[in-house]
Amino acid sequence: MTQPLVAYVSMEIAVAPNVATYSGGLGVLAGDVVRAAADAGYPMAAVTLLYRDGYFRQHLDADGLQHEEPQSWRPETQLELLSPIVTIAISGRPVTVGIWRYTVSGVDGDSVPVYFLDTDRPENDDAARGLTRALYGGDARYRLEQETLLGVGMVAALEALGHEHIATYHMNEGHSALLVLALLERLRATPHGPPTFDDLARVRERCVFTTHTPVPAGHDCFGLDLAHDVLGPEYVTALRALGLADGDVVNMTHLALRASHFTNAVALKHGEVSRLMFPDVHVHAITNGVHAGTWASTPFGELFDRHLPGWRRDNWQLRQAIGIPLDEIAAAHAVAKHALIDRVAHATGKLLDPNRFTIGLARRATAYKRNDLILRDTERLAAIARLFGGIQIVFGGKAHPRDWDGKGMIQHIVGAAHALSGNVDIVYVEDYDMTWGAALTSGSDIWLNTPRPPNEASGTSGMKAAVNGVPSLSVMDGWWIEGALDGVTGWSIDAESGCDDERTADALYTLLQHTILPAYVRDRQHYLTVMRGAIAFNASHFNAQRMLAQYAIEAYDPAPAEDNRVAAKRLRAG
Repeated sequence: MTQPLVAYVSMEIAVAPNVATYSGGLGVLAGDVVRAAADAGYPMAAVTLLYRDGYFRQHLDADGLQHEEPQSWRPETQLELLSPIVTIAISGRPVTVGIWRYTVSGVDGDSVPVYFLDTDRPENDDAARGLTRALYGGDARYRLEQETLLGVGMVAALEALGHEHIATYHMNEGHSALLVLALLERLRATPHGPPTFDDLARVRERCVFTTHTPVPAGHDCFGLDLAHDVLGPEYVTALRALGLADGDVVNMTHLALRASHFTNAVALKHGEVSRLMFPDVHVHAITNGVHAGTWASTPFGELFDRHLPGWRRDNWQLRQAIGIPLDEIAAAHAVAKHALIDRVAHATGKLLDPNRFTIGLARRATAYKRNDLILRDTERLAAIARLFGGIQIVFGGKAHPRDWDGKGMIQHIVGAAHALSGNVDIVYVEDYDMTWGAALTSGSDIWLNTPRPPNEASGTSGMKAAVNGVPSLSVMDGWWIEGALDGVTGWSIDAESGCDDERTADALYTLLQHTILPAYVRDRQHYLTVMRGAIAFNASHFNAQRMLAQYAIEAYDPAPAEDNRVAAKRLRAG
């Protein structure tokens, strides 16, 4: 492995389905960045925390009420425990941190290490040992201690591992922003003096920040009194002296913004929204992408191997999927759909019909995503289904344990399933994860997305669907604004109705009744052409290879290291 020049830091990274260190889109995206770097041989190392209880395992009772239990797993069966340990101060006591490694291998044999920081060690007290117990759990103190471990601990860990030539620290969301304080300590001109604005400028040269959410609740804030207890007085003094705090609060997003030379949103529209949120910062836009080699189902991977050899190392070749015969697209999709039906039957006992139009919708269950919008008028939905031989909808997604609106949404969906049975068969799969994500985005006939604009920063599930020739049916928000070619890559729900639930639902039903279902049932050639267009136009662009190349050229390349520029040019040349 070459020495990493970029450290990619994220609160969650999904490296494999059985490594329970992610909750959803943020972690899966982070994993796709790492997988793309491994494919390209790009000199990167990633750092996250190890969560022994994962996020949580979801169970739904007969009424659709969500119950949670620990998602326990054994790190020693999946990761390699390394010999270096580091000690950092958290809440006034020393905390010993172990380091585990997962190696992500690329298509040509290159690799990228993902380091997991672990405090569940006998040297630590019970509270410290619990810091790497649960993802997004606990109170404000627990969260701040976790983010201290991630930000301050990762700098110490990379040093202990001999990674001394990091040119760029990429903060994936504000959870990792406290690495700025650790860098200030190491890069200040006067080793024992207070950090200066010149020191902050040196830190800024090395930091890149990606913001992922326009939703205020997604930006962590902590009082400076709590920060004083957790971080210590020297760090809080630095935050105040360098203008990195907002009065008596440290906003992790603002800290990252003020200490980065490059900031980006994750879609063009999200860039516009972010520039309104943060008017004093120039926010670039690098639209997310998915790792095509991971998310292509087996039948589509084999189809691409036959027609587009080399697509795994050069996803742009998927543009030439426009020449794949439609009957081969149909055959590959039929295999993927049967695989989904078999998985649903095994997990739930519900046998779906392979001939019925199947809608997939699996997102985090929270109010703004409106996962149950399609059920707003069940009588109208049932009437549409009767016209076209029935509809099937497969739902999935977890609600945060304290998100009561999200839990209510799941209950509404499960309740509607009983009322609609026969005309519209509904399944809600439990414990949605990477494996379910791959099955649903490849086996559905269409991918539905109905967030309330402009709250969808990007979204990536529809990109995974496109890799498998599954068109999107989506409101105009997030990445879909860039990927929407009506009747070519999918269908767009009337933009004018976007924020009005009743109007959006009406537009959705109208599209299903008068455009989408008639094509699916009566004009299969047209529907298959749209499926092929989703691959050629969307999968060829909305992929992690393109995304990483943009980061390398626009964000990493300007970093003050010649080797980093050489690495970017290598990736650019492809």
